[in-house]
Parts: sequence; structure tokens; C-alpha cells
Amino acid sequence: MARSTQSGQAGRTGVGMWPWLAWAVFLMGADQITKTLILNHYQLGDSTLITSFFNIVRAHNTGAAFSYLSDAGGWQRWLFTGIGLAATIFIVWQLRAHPGQKLFSFALSSILGGAVGNVVDRLMHGYVVDFLQFHYAGWYFPSFNLADSAITVGAVCLILDELLRVRRER
Repeated sequence: MARSTQSGQAGRTGVGMWPWLAWAVFLMGADQITKTLILNHYQLGDSTLITSFFNIVRAHNTGAAFSYLSDAGGWQRWLFTGIGLAATIFIVWQLRAHPGQKLFSFALSSILGGAVGNVVDRLMHGYVVDFLQFHYAGWYFPSFNLADSAITVGAVCLILDELLRVRRER
């Protein structure tokens, strides 16, 4: 849970949130560039073996994480787009209120960049482009992308931030 900002003025004016928004825009841009490269050079289902445990693939995900609701008939596109937009509003509000909390703001801006990257895909294509695939001994982890990676790193950092906060309060 976020703590009150050390610099009340930065929290009220929003000036301190701009570096965090820039990080989110950078992540979203990198995500969209890599997805464009995949769309331009791979057909759906194409795969390139990179190592014995990693492939570059082209996969389309109309659902959420691990293709949850991927075959739900199309309504899920708008549900997940709406969730992404609501998360964007909430995260920007939190970044504005707590820009001086570095780990917390890094976590939120990473989640923001990833969420917006995937919302752009849903709006442009009707699906999210996934292309990173790890595998071992016939077991394949679901394909994912840079946006998913940013969201995961952000979530881990958010948990770490909360654990550190609880530890400091003891």
C-alpha cells in the first residue's frame, strides 16, 4: 500500500510523475516495435528455434494471461480493454500521488507500460501478439511478449515494495 508522499508539493502538482510516465511510454513503445517486427516477418504459427529452450514464435491471444477466455466469442476483447483502461486511470492517479516512492512508482509504471501495450494490440488487431516461448523436455510455457514481461516485473516489484514497507514498520 502506498505511503504518503515525502514531497507534498510534487504529489499535488504531478511534476514528479513525468519520469515514471516516460518509462511507461518507453516500455509500451518497445513492446509495439517488437510486435510489429513479429507481424511483419512471421506468419501465425511460425517459429524460430533460438536455443534448446527458447523460440521466437507468432501467436495471437484473444484472452488474458495463459489464454484465459480466449475462446469466449469476442466479448472478452472489450472486457480486457476496459480493464486495461481502468487500470491506466488508477495507476496514473497513484503515480501522481506518490512519485517519490521509487520502487512503488517503478512497479506501477512498468505495469502501466505493459497494460497499455496490450490494450493497443486489442484495439488494433482484436488480439495480443505474443512471440516469446520457453520450453523444456516437451513442456511449453505459454507464449508471451514484452508487455507481459513488464507487467510481471512490475507485479513482483509491487510485492517487494509492500514486503519492504511492512518490514520497515516493525
